[in-house]
Amino acid sequence: MVSSLKAAAVVAGLIHTILAAIIGTTTTTPGTAVPTLTISTAVASPSASLGATLPSQAPLPPSQGWCIGQIFCAGSLLQTVNVAQVYSDPKTFVDKPTSKSSQQVLADFSNFNLSTVTEGQIVNFVDSDFLGEGLELEAAALTNFNPTPAFLNNVTDPLSKAFAQTVHGYWTQLARNTNQSAICDEYPGGTCESSLIPLNHTFIIPGGRFREQYYWDSYWIIQGLIQSELYETVNATLQNFMDEIEGFGFIPNGGRIYYLNRSQPPLFIHMVYDYVNVTGDTSILQRALPLAEAELAWWANNRTIEVASPYTNQTYMMAHYAVNNTAPRPESYLTDYLTIHDPTLSTPLTDNQAAELYSELASGAETGWDYSSRFEAIPQLGNPGLRSLNVKNNIPICLNSILYKARILLAELYGTSNATASSTHLQVAAGIRAGILDLLWDPAKLAFYDFNLTSNARNDIFTAATFYPVWNGIIPNEILASQSNAFGYFAAVNLVVNKYNGTVPVTFIDWTGLQWDAPNSWPPLQYIIMQALRTIPSNLTTNGLPTPSSGQSTYDLVPAGQLALTEAQLPGQPLLGAQANQNATATGPAADINKLSGTVVNGGNATAGEGWRDTLQREMANRYYASVLCSWHATGGSIPGLLPQLPASELNLTNSIGNTGNMFEKFSNLNIDSSGYGGEYTVQAGFGWTNGVLLWVASTYGEQLVAPQCPPLVAASTTTSTSAAVGLQASSGAVITAVMMAFMAHAFLL
Repeated sequence: MVSSLKAAAVVAGLIHTILAAIIGTTTTTPGTAVPTLTISTAVASPSASLGATLPSQAPLPPSQGWCIGQIFCAGSLLQTVNVAQVYSDPKTFVDKPTSKSSQQVLADFSNFNLSTVTEGQIVNFVDSDFLGEGLELEAAALTNFNPTPAFLNNVTDPLSKAFAQTVHGYWTQLARNTNQSAICDEYPGGTCESSLIPLNHTFIIPGGRFREQYYWDSYWIIQGLIQSELYETVNATLQNFMDEIEGFGFIPNGGRIYYLNRSQPPLFIHMVYDYVNVTGDTSILQRALPLAEAELAWWANNRTIEVASPYTNQTYMMAHYAVNNTAPRPESYLTDYLTIHDPTLSTPLTDNQAAELYSELASGAETGWDYSSRFEAIPQLGNPGLRSLNVKNNIPICLNSILYKARILLAELYGTSNATASSTHLQVAAGIRAGILDLLWDPAKLAFYDFNLTSNARNDIFTAATFYPVWNGIIPNEILASQSNAFGYFAAVNLVVNKYNGTVPVTFIDWTGLQWDAPNSWPPLQYIIMQALRTIPSNLTTNGLPTPSSGQSTYDLVPAGQLALTEAQLPGQPLLGAQANQNATATGPAADINKLSGTVVNGGNATAGEGWRDTLQREMANRYYASVLCSWHATGGSIPGLLPQLPASELNLTNSIGNTGNMFEKFSNLNIDSSGYGGEYTVQAGFGWTNGVLLWVASTYGEQLVAPQCPPLVAASTTTSTSAAVGLQASSGAVITAVMMAFMAHAFLL
């Protein structure tokens, strides 16, 4: 069993990974769409001396029938390399194709005596028998790339427009094809072995460690590609997904064999619908409709159960995330291994308990929210870590909302061509809708909550998942009843833009260190909230934003019990400068440190007669733009004539000397010049869904965007008295804070 977490080496590896540029980088010659891809192999950095003997190992987990092979699937070789901690990120190893046949690699490994093998021997073995991670992929030229797509004309602010054009160009750096010359022959008789699932068409990767196609990321990537007029790339992406449904019966989490036991939020039909709606290309439906049926059948057969409502005694067929898995995930092997075999725990898990927790860990990854207090057994009592995951016993808001809309969209895509199929999908959708409104909707709190099968009741924890049903067209009668109720559903959004510097966090739980908890805010969720706002009927949004009671903050406008936290229990907004190491006032009007007349800091300009829905959309759009642009600028981004690069003295603080700006996968809702942090892997840059949401925001809200006020990385020594300045100053120095907190969170999870 591993006797030490080797914290010093883990932190060292994280420092290198978080602050360095992406290992696999692309450069694009200005004016072209043909990138040059440079892929560097990660250098082994074991945390023990090369002569040290590996720690003793726990017994091997059962072999997994869904994962074929003895190298990249759970087994002695994979466990030994992970216990050696050759790389700071376990995904690095399983993304390396072998340089020899499977038989030869296994023969070389069999020469080791695992009771005496040393770190140096494992390092030499990996260097000798494996190639660079990601070599099975190559940069792809994007067909019909237009450097000035029409949506840019929607953006009136010069800096916002120039940034949107810059981000539009990043597609050329993230486009990939399968490198046919590097593909290994069919297992097990080939000259090499790889974990890659070869794809036949071009696709866009998220970026960073996510060097292959991913399922739910692609939905927001496609939203951006549509604005960029890259319709052929959208079609190619959909063709890849259809190939996977044909081959596997479902769309896996991502493009590696170690993802073949799980999917992700099923947005394929949403993607097909958006593509057809924009392009008018109905020819894709001949192939897409039968495969969409196959995907829905997979979710119905493998992830759907009957649930009896304790509120109405009605029964519903509802979906949940539930992965059949009894071993560590190969791409996160060490993390999962140490979660089960934690040497600090006096009572080890039984084999059955370990198998169940491995299943929960994989199910958490299937949600896309890996991981969050949302799915902990007791999310608001202490910090039990990943051992308390209870994913499979939750009926999630997000999944069922997506499946409801998938049925609606599929019926619409059929039109009159298949009235029977269309009617069937509408009938199933009606059942899902009824279940969501019965099980998940709390009419008193005006919010949706996951239904917990363990307690046979709704959870109390408020999450951004509450906005999924309205995004997907399910609007409860209580919301439709009045303007005040409609606003109450979005009152937490108003609270965030007034109280915090950034965008809406996933939850208001900030003590877990999990990346799908506060203070992290994620681009897809900002998109979903803005789309949900757009869905509310205009007759419910004519009034301006309501005003808190005298002596109260915007927390006063949130329906009672909705957040399940008092105002004083909400995360604090840090202040720096003269008020360093302090938080903004926790309660009362002074807690709304970003409140301005008619708007909020970095919320754009108020418009006369603007209703509350349009105000929140404008503020959300501008605040998202500020988070993306300011964190990009803080890591070296610049635009000639509009936004000069920060001086070396400031870029040195973020280790961004020579860097040209990072597009992060997540952000801090406390600091607009910072990435998010926490979780089981380091902060990623790239980044597909961040780019996609930004381009959608630019196209949709371009006339309302205002150049953001990015705070300096070096905090001022005095604090200005205005609330606007205080709010901005709270962002100063945030990148360094985020990086250090990322180290602590990562060490905690291990």
